[in-house]
Amino acid sequence: MSSVLKLGELSVSVFGESHGGGIGCVIDGLPSGVTLDTDAILSFMARRAPKKDGMSTARSEADTPEILSGFFNGKTTGTPLTAVIRNTDTRSQDYSNISAAARPGHADYTGFVRYEGANDPRGGGHFSGRLTAPLVFAGAVCGQILSKRGIESCAHILAIDGVYDDSFDTLSISSELMNSVKTQEMPVINESVAGKMRERVKLAASELDSVGGIVECAVTGLPAGIGSPMFDGLENRISQAVFGIPAVKAVAFGKGFGFAEMRGSEANDEMYVENGTVKTRTNNNGGIYGGISGGMPILFTAAIRPTPSIAKPQNTVDFIKNENTGLVIKGRHDACIVPRAVPVVEAAANIAILSFLL
Repeated sequence: MSSVLKLGELSVSVFGESHGGGIGCVIDGLPSGVTLDTDAILSFMARRAPKKDGMSTARSEADTPEILSGFFNGKTTGTPLTAVIRNTDTRSQDYSNISAAARPGHADYTGFVRYEGANDPRGGGHFSGRLTAPLVFAGAVCGQILSKRGIESCAHILAIDGVYDDSFDTLSISSELMNSVKTQEMPVINESVAGKMRERVKLAASELDSVGGIVECAVTGLPAGIGSPMFDGLENRISQAVFGIPAVKAVAFGKGFGFAEMRGSEANDEMYVENGTVKTRTNNNGGIYGGISGGMPILFTAAIRPTPSIAKPQNTVDFIKNENTGLVIKGRHDACIVPRAVPVVEAAANIAILSFLL
């Protein structure tokens, strides 16, 4: 069972199951001769790892990618870049009671129907958030290639359970701010809100529940004229990649749904020339017009649903016996995955943006 993200000449195939021997990805279409910093890749992936602050799953995986092909003497070879991440801390017995009882909000039932009962349900199998680890590996690789071209990306927690961080400045985002956000355990712009967010998550956990939130992502340095109209534009490819993250339920660019309450005179981004460069005085459209970049920062948000695995008793169905039943979910689960989703959203953006530049 594999999932393939095909964007132009670039493709990323993700394979494996949460409790199988390992997970990984194959990246095809990368240029040859690109030097990759493996330590920087590990640092990027560490941002997704469970936190030791009581908010994340207790499952502890090293998430060290073993590169099998496409990389030699520190550089890409131009052939498919393949990496595998071994699973070393599985507790499959925690899932013995869900072989037939569908977890509400999960893909247990739909996966069973789609694959005629042959799917691996342990830990969510191929539908697990665990599969975002190889996606982050691919995004880290693509991010290094983008950086060499002066293009940078950064995501942060915009909101958790109604507690909001400051938004990015829509017109100018400094590298210093991006680097600062990436080093924080709770990646926010306004550090004073981090404690309030933690309190909301811990409260939900104490009530055997979970909470969701919003991730905001920015891409800077992308010149005007990148993209395509209608079905293969910047919004299309970014959305396709971001929706590969299991918890994402909505993606919006610029003002997003806020456009529904605006007039054209408010929504339009007026243009001007500064030192020979076309700029806009506002960036309501998130830097994209007709699916093509306008030269301003690319900005979008992704809504992250509350973790469906909660410890509260729930009503569900036994899809083998085709009858109603009750369920108490066991295992180790995040009360909120928003902090861990931040680098995953960023990685997805890197993959989508690079696909236009190859």
